Amino acid sequence: MTRTYTILVAALGGEGGGVLADWLIEAAQHEGFPAQKTSIPGVSQRTGATTYYVEMYPEKGARPPVMALIPSPGAIDLMAASELVEAGRAMQNAFITAERTTLVASTHRIYATSEKMVPTDGRYDVQKILEAAPQVAQKAVLFDMSRLAQEAGTVINAVLFGAMAGSGALPLSREACEAAIRGAGKGAEASLRGFASGFAAASTPLGKGGGERSEAGDLTAAKSPPTPLLQRGEEGGFLQRGEQSDRVRREFPVALHGLLDEAVARLADYQDAAYAATYLDRMRGVLAVDREAGGEAGGWQLTQEAARLLALWMSYEDVIRVADLKTRASRFARVRKEAAAKDDQIVVVTDYLKPSANEIADILPPSWAARLRKNAGAGRAVKLRTSDVTGFLAMRLMSAMKPLRRRSSRFIEEQAMIERWLGAIKRLGFAALDADLSLEIVLCAKLVRGYGETWRKSREAFVKILDTLVENEQAVARGADALRVAIRKAREAALAYEEAKPSAATAKGKPVIWMKQG
Repeated sequence: MTRTYTILVAALGGEGGGVLADWLIEAAQHEGFPAQKTSIPGVSQRTGATTYYVEMYPEKGARPPVMALIPSPGAIDLMAASELVEAGRAMQNAFITAERTTLVASTHRIYATSEKMVPTDGRYDVQKILEAAPQVAQKAVLFDMSRLAQEAGTVINAVLFGAMAGSGALPLSREACEAAIRGAGKGAEASLRGFASGFAAASTPLGKGGGERSEAGDLTAAKSPPTPLLQRGEEGGFLQRGEQSDRVRREFPVALHGLLDEAVARLADYQDAAYAATYLDRMRGVLAVDREAGGEAGGWQLTQEAARLLALWMSYEDVIRVADLKTRASRFARVRKEAAAKDDQIVVVTDYLKPSANEIADILPPSWAARLRKNAGAGRAVKLRTSDVTGFLAMRLMSAMKPLRRRSSRFIEEQAMIERWLGAIKRLGFAALDADLSLEIVLCAKLVRGYGETWRKSREAFVKILDTLVENEQAVARGADALRVAIRKAREAALAYEEAKPSAATAKGKPVIWMKQG
């Protein structure tokens, strides 16, 4: 006896999950199959996807059976996810089984709120999902659908639909699926291009013998690339190699050249060439510690970490940097591309800004900054249309303050703190010739991150470690081993994310009052 065929789709907001569910229903009706769909809305701020549940009875002219309104764990035939971690959630919730389920998912990432809230690197380990998918599912089809959607000039739902059909697990013909897309009218041609690319990618068999899985491209190619030692800025427009790059090659080991080149270009773009030269001056001191401690055998790990963290620290974000990035031509080109705007279409870009008094004070000279912090109240929200002349010029005026940044209160404070940090690395590093101890001090710079209150609180934790451990004679006198452990524990405790605990007032129950009916 034929049973209903069950499909569960997980898609993020704006990815057309609802349209995809409609296409599935239309295609089923085109084939003459009874079908039904329901949906469970997701929540805001990227904490989860909206799920669409579709059941169809793959028998033409059959009497419609009673269909379920919600999916059941262990009873899904085809699971489709528009993003890799959503596939992981489906595995975790037992919607994917090796006896029944075909998994079709995109390998690209859109980071969840829970990942972004962690003070350090809170990204999920996608390697575990990639390794588990072929084992947990009966068949796994995994590839970067976001890239194909961009190439086709469409939304990812079309590529996902094509991959579902191309996997061979969907009980619908390609003709029925394409007819459903055409019936939607608007944007049909672009959607059909995306469908075709997804179908072709999913129907290329590269799995193990016997058709256990079908993957578009080698699974290793679908894995997330290794985390770069230095994250590029929003625009990624680093300067060409020049004098500083020549200096990198003269003064530093080959293993450090790539990282230092990126850092130099980043800092020259952030401030100027002299600032990049200061960075290399500082890195020479760290390299000397690493060399004396025998760091070459370990691939110069101490210098690698210091180079990455120092580059990020020296290019801290302020309102000048924000204004600079928001008014670059590459930013407007990216916005137009993401909006899929045609050449003759006008795209209005409105930036919502709410700089606090402290953030404004950060770019002022110390005396002015102190006065502002003392007298200013809460910041006011500002909406600027940076696609208009007035808003654009206001932003450009702010970004033009870059040459004045060296005189700003925060710049002066940051440089003093950087020198204090570097001094501790060199002082204790040369004294103990212990690369591991120096590395623990280097990694404390992870605490100096963020902006606003986040930056101020993390900075306080950083200063506390310097005061109570790194620069405390009694703590240093206990020996390198004890100091190394103490610094690591203090740093990890400061970096650990702690959820807010309910206050006593909110924890108290409310009295129940019974009212007599009139």
